[in-house]
Amino acid sequence: MHPSVKVLILTGLSGAGKSVALQCLEDLGYFCVDNLPPALIPKLGELILQSDGKVSKVALVCDLRARAFDKELFEAVKELEERSEITCQVVYMEADDETLVNRYKETRRRHPMAPEGRITEGIAKERKKLEEIRGRADWIFNTSKMKPSELKALIMERFANLDDRKLNIHIMSFGFKHGVPIDADLVFDVRFLPNPHYVESLRPLTGKDPEVYEYVMKWPVTQQFVEKLVDLIDFLIPHFEKEGKQQVVIAVGCTGGQHRSVSIAELLYRHLQKNDSVVVTHRDCTKER
Repeated sequence: MHPSVKVLILTGLSGAGKSVALQCLEDLGYFCVDNLPPALIPKLGELILQSDGKVSKVALVCDLRARAFDKELFEAVKELEERSEITCQVVYMEADDETLVNRYKETRRRHPMAPEGRITEGIAKERKKLEEIRGRADWIFNTSKMKPSELKALIMERFANLDDRKLNIHIMSFGFKHGVPIDADLVFDVRFLPNPHYVESLRPLTGKDPEVYEYVMKWPVTQQFVEKLVDLIDFLIPHFEKEGKQQVVIAVGCTGGQHRSVSIAELLYRHLQKNDSVVVTHRDCTKER
């Protein structure tokens, strides 16, 4: 018996946000395919069922870029629904004419239904051609007033499992002399803290060693900083999750990336360990040796 598979078919008006929605679903662990001809959907369903559970969530974009769109899409959806192992839902995305015109003008793209004519003419033709599939849709999203981040949050709310909602937290220590990590979302400079580098017995060690960690943490300035830092991180993480952010990189830097930054990164890691999707790395921990 094949494992169950969830299939989302995204369709609707050009410029309504299907690409943004597909990117969000990919972040949620969906296997995503853009601009798939409807005639190939049943065959893709067969291949997915043969993956023995390796692919359990699929998102497909099918729109008027594919020719012979209407009847073939209906037939493909019907064929998928006849398979007991597959749950198929159609997501229709639309927006008002003014919004779509503005989006096309911003990107300077031609409308696929009016490559040589006015954008409004193409929108009208597309609405007419998609009337029937809109009536069949399980979900209808109007993105007229939505920013990309708001659309992403909506997709998260509707289609994310609880496990998919977890924010992946990457804590990284680094040395400023080796450069700031380019993928950091938050950067904290701890070069103002007392430096173990000037204690001869601690110099060859790192912030992962108990002696260095205890030295960094014993100072009142460190304790005050840690209290404020932890409070800030605890405040930010739920808001990142609410926004639909999938990953946050928290970078902590000192001069060489060996002592103070490592100690503070380790402290943050221990504080956030209740979240099973947190990891810590020390980029420059051994470069000074």
